[in-house]
Amino acid sequence: MTLLRTLMLLALIAWIGGILFFAAVLAPTVFRVLPTREMAGNVVSPSLTALHWIGIVSGVVFLAASLLLDRIKYARFKPLALINVLALLMLAITLFSQFSISPRMMTLRAEMTPIDNLPITDARRVEFNRLHQWSTRAEGSVFFLGLVVVILTAKRM
Repeated sequence: MTLLRTLMLLALIAWIGGILFFAAVLAPTVFRVLPTREMAGNVVSPSLTALHWIGIVSGVVFLAASLLLDRIKYARFKPLALINVLALLMLAITLFSQFSISPRMMTLRAEMTPIDNLPITDARRVEFNRLHQWSTRAEGSVFFLGLVVVILTAKRM
């Protein structure tokens, strides 16, 4: 059981810690230090993809370990336990962001090269900014749901 709890905690640490680092350190630093938004986007975009894959793997590991722990502890799986439902919701939001929002943003970025020369009223840039807001909301939602999952995991231990 210690191994399963450790896997659950490591998955949450990687997932939530990655989001915190990305939002608080990486993105702001890159946009502040690099000379153009285009260059900053060239760093942030693949970093976000990596963050999503960390979240996807972490979500699967967390859910598998949590379900297995329930099976060992209660002699049955408890897929509808709040902790599992919230982790599944986090995973669903991450998948939606990776496979729906991000591809559309990448397509728009490719069409707008270089973005720094486009007026903020350009329809592609307006759509990109709208998608960026959704992406930010998605990551924020996963982060705050993750904090709840951390609390529930701590209570469970």
